[in-house]
Amino acid sequence: MRVIGTAGHVDHGKSTLIEALTGTHPDRLKEEKAREMTIELGFGWLTLPNSEEIGIVDVPGHRDFIENMLSGIGGIDAALLVIAADEGVMPQTKEHLAILDLLQIPAGLIVLTKTDLASDSGWLDLLEADIRSAVSETVLKDAPILRVSAKTKTGLDVLISSLQALLQQKPARLDLNRPRLPIDRIFTMSGFGTVVTGTLSDGHISVGDEVEILPKGLKGRIRGLQTHKKKEEAAVPGSRTAVNISGVDMEDIQRGDVLVHPNQYQATRRIDARFHALKDMSRPLHHGDEVKFFVGASETIATLRLLGTEELKAGEEGWVQLELRDPLVAVRGDRYILRRPSPSETLGGGAVTDHQPRGRHKRFDANVLKSLDALAQGSPADILLEAALALQAAPIKEMVAKSRLEAESAESALRELLESGQILALEDGAKTAKSDALAIALPHWNTLQAKILQLAESYHGQYPLRRGIPREELKSKLKLLPKVFNASLAYLVVHNFLLDQRGAVSRPGHEIKFNGQEQVKVQTLRRKFEATPYATPSVKECQAEAGEDVVNALIELGELVAVSQEVIFRKTDYDVMVEQIRKTIEKNGQITLAEVRDMLGTTRKYAQALLEHLDAIGVTMRDGDARKLRK
Repeated sequence: MRVIGTAGHVDHGKSTLIEALTGTHPDRLKEEKAREMTIELGFGWLTLPNSEEIGIVDVPGHRDFIENMLSGIGGIDAALLVIAADEGVMPQTKEHLAILDLLQIPAGLIVLTKTDLASDSGWLDLLEADIRSAVSETVLKDAPILRVSAKTKTGLDVLISSLQALLQQKPARLDLNRPRLPIDRIFTMSGFGTVVTGTLSDGHISVGDEVEILPKGLKGRIRGLQTHKKKEEAAVPGSRTAVNISGVDMEDIQRGDVLVHPNQYQATRRIDARFHALKDMSRPLHHGDEVKFFVGASETIATLRLLGTEELKAGEEGWVQLELRDPLVAVRGDRYILRRPSPSETLGGGAVTDHQPRGRHKRFDANVLKSLDALAQGSPADILLEAALALQAAPIKEMVAKSRLEAESAESALRELLESGQILALEDGAKTAKSDALAIALPHWNTLQAKILQLAESYHGQYPLRRGIPREELKSKLKLLPKVFNASLAYLVVHNFLLDQRGAVSRPGHEIKFNGQEQVKVQTLRRKFEATPYATPSVKECQAEAGEDVVNALIELGELVAVSQEVIFRKTDYDVMVEQIRKTIEKNGQITLAEVRDMLGTTRKYAQALLEHLDAIGVTMRDGDARKLRK
């Protein structure tokens, strides 16, 4: 599930473009409709040609509502920078572009709208050159520029296909089993109660989950989930999600609060961060300045503590410690924005380095600055986990080599990650593992495990009369290296998620059961076998009588034994025949095909098929025209 967001100057056609793409106008407030201006965040969704459904966040373009824009733009996977053909790059275009750059939005498209108002293609060429100059040093420097008219629908198909191609290049959000949903909207529904919305990250949530609303610590339970107005039992990372919560009143929640699983996150009032000042910042920042801090969907006033310097000028970078007026939830790596309260101005931003610093730092302590530089690179466990995430399933020694950690740090980090379950040793299954043991990061394992179990369940649904999906077919569908497949399957078998019986993989509890019509066919078939136990119906006759799936199921259940492609016996009769042959050989030293035929009162066809089968499975061996027991 992906979410894209709009950005751009006021009245450049962002909302109109979304309406043209989705059929729904994102403005929902009376004031917005009256002023024809987006004030609050708007939402829509779109199904791409490849059937992927994406959410769309529409943000205000007017400078008076830039802070509302910040509450929605942080959780997106890609941006649509919208620029009107009749105006070109404007002040809020530049400010939104700077924010996208500071937040390091991973992908984007530049949409030149209202092209129906520009009859001269030369004018559009000049506009594109101006746009290229404006984005040349930002995350959108390589973004394609698409010419679109929402009024005439020109270029919309190209926009949709370009958006699909862009998202296909980007990996899906990882499931770290630590869900958090920054709340950007709160309302009530008659008969349901409190509903909050946001873009889910870092984990999944399910109906029935106990949840906590931070920073207040309110406890509740998920009563229902919706994504794009469709009920869901679970919501995945990256999805725009509406959560119906029981046990929490709407009045107790505000925008910027975060919905999480209990005891996984803590609110903070102090943050260490790397800060990059915008090149067009109007005046330097000084120690002790009051700023507005934006992260996720939250904002608060903060006191700025500059570390290692007395001021930061436009375009400079440095370390800062932020003392927050109100507690909020953030984690290492979260992107943030700082703005000047008055006069309003976007100052810059960066990434959170430490969301729980132990105390106020000495501002000019060289050891503090050195420690922050090291922390920016990540703790040894962070670095090793990043290497594991990049490699997916791989030997531990390869993860360590990629991390480039020293042996002692690597060993300690590995132990920490194994004990916390963030890395899984597939082969050892212990809290410590050998260097050549195959391991996998938890998010990748969760995805792989879910896919394997889904394939097994799907096969049971499609073929209820089969014991399970053939092992080789499962491997082919997963497209895994043999070592990874074998280790993953063995792990799931050991932990009772799957059964592996004679090459058929199944879910525990799966049973082959015949319906009423099939039962009638089975009984008819049984009577025929009982009537002539040693001269049975052929395989084809059995399949014609009961159906191929029923016959295969009886073989799977062990009731029938196919000794050749044509000959099949009841297991009870088969056991009697094999025992008779064995005893005769033990008594006489050998047995011939004719003797087997006469002893069983059957024909040469059945006797020969049975003896060749016993040769093949190693019970007997041929000696001229006779058979002997194989030693």
